[in-house]
Amino acid sequence: MSEAGGADRARAAVVRLAEAVGERRRRLGTAMGEAQRQRRMLLLVVCVALLLDNMLYMVIVPIIPDYIATMRGGGHTGGPSAPAGVNESGSSNRSLLPARYPAATGGNEDVQIGVLFASKAMLQLLVNPLSGTLIDRVGYEAPLLAGLAVMFLSTATFAFAQNYATLFAARSLQGLGSAFADTAGIALIADRYAEEPARSRALGTALACISFGSLAAPPFGGVLYEFAGQRVPFLVLACVCLLDGVLLLALAPPWASGARANMPVGTPIHRLMVDPYIAVVAGALATCNIPLAFLEPTIANWMKESMGASEWEVGLTWLPAFFPHVLGVYVTVRLAAAYPHLQWFYGALGMAIIGASSCLVPACRNFGQVIVPLCGICFGIALVDTALLPTLAFLVDVRHVSVYGSVYAIADISYCVAYALGPIVAGQIVHTMGFAQLNLGMGLANVLYAPVLLLLKNVCQMKPSHSERNILLEEGPKGLYDTIKMEERKGMSKSLHAAGETEENGMDSYHRDLTGVSEEDSSDYEYS
Repeated sequence: MSEAGGADRARAAVVRLAEAVGERRRRLGTAMGEAQRQRRMLLLVVCVALLLDNMLYMVIVPIIPDYIATMRGGGHTGGPSAPAGVNESGSSNRSLLPARYPAATGGNEDVQIGVLFASKAMLQLLVNPLSGTLIDRVGYEAPLLAGLAVMFLSTATFAFAQNYATLFAARSLQGLGSAFADTAGIALIADRYAEEPARSRALGTALACISFGSLAAPPFGGVLYEFAGQRVPFLVLACVCLLDGVLLLALAPPWASGARANMPVGTPIHRLMVDPYIAVVAGALATCNIPLAFLEPTIANWMKESMGASEWEVGLTWLPAFFPHVLGVYVTVRLAAAYPHLQWFYGALGMAIIGASSCLVPACRNFGQVIVPLCGICFGIALVDTALLPTLAFLVDVRHVSVYGSVYAIADISYCVAYALGPIVAGQIVHTMGFAQLNLGMGLANVLYAPVLLLLKNVCQMKPSHSERNILLEEGPKGLYDTIKMEERKGMSKSLHAAGETEENGMDSYHRDLTGVSEEDSSDYEYS
């Protein structure tokens, strides 16, 4: 009788323990689902921020003729009457990544326009070292929110600008906001998408939003400017920016986040800058973007002088390049998922394509021919950016602390070097040396830099600490991902151990098996 009673109690204990473990697994699944939804929404917030930044970077172009006319004292001659995509001086408004620049008008006005377009990248270049350090100290959400707030203020200033000084202040203010929003946004993606290929896929989505924003801005600004007035494009962008900030507050309010308290101190930016592998990646990002940054302000005049290009041809010069850019992002993400150890090769291949395409540009004799090398340049840039941006996070994971603000500030500095010099230096080089020499120099620089990425070959075969499932408990966590995972495992072990203490000693082996199952299920969970 006593044996039968003992068997019944054992069976009841098994049932209760199974129900408890099932309930915990259901809660874990619910938490995992909520975390997955939250990080997808945060990716949406970052993509919208990058989209807005690039649209604002370019949507200003249709109103430049009005300010030129005002400075000349000629009144309102541009603006709504100018076709979308082509400004008064005949320069294209369309591009893939940076803004289009009006053609040279001569004298002081040309200098003012060059400084105006370079002012954003210049201020962004100066602020990025500070913003990266701040992001590492306070987390990603608060700087992203601050950047969106500054971008909102910049957009509103654009809407009500009445003179060159106000326009210059608004554009410089945009650079300040971009230094925080862009860097914090990319770093947030790298942190929330800690495993490959999800990280490459998420960063590729962000790059696609950048290119789409650059493509959509000229027709968006031109049409609204023509039919609704100067202020409407900026007010629409300001409203979207405000909604994006509200969504960020709803998803991850900075004051309610306790994850930063457990986050290790990031590696100082000056130490990351002297890391040879990070320096190689930063140099590649700057070098590969130089052709685009230097061609933007010069190719329109060259096309009109060398091949007699019409206004619509100049305006459509960069439109076809959007599609190979998106194709390059897609191809690189797929290749990185299949062969992640070859990221360095994808970057080197992209630089070789950029170099060859740059050298072919001066040889083109008509509109159809010039589209081909421009598409090649943008396809190569997509390969380099999509391969090397995740590589920066990878290098931080394996060589430093898994905090990403400073390393993506370095990436932003690399871009800003190219786009700050382009509007000012490119025209002077063409004037003194010639358009062909400019392109040959840029192409040669990319071809010669491509073999340098071989230095990343061995490091790309290393495994980051946050991808290891069996972290030794006697070792301290090396990054945010490891820290949170270890704390969650400790908490889960304590909970299951407390539940098991109420059962018979004969249930110990069953309890251990269920604990192992639960820990294995949670090992792939990317905590936010």
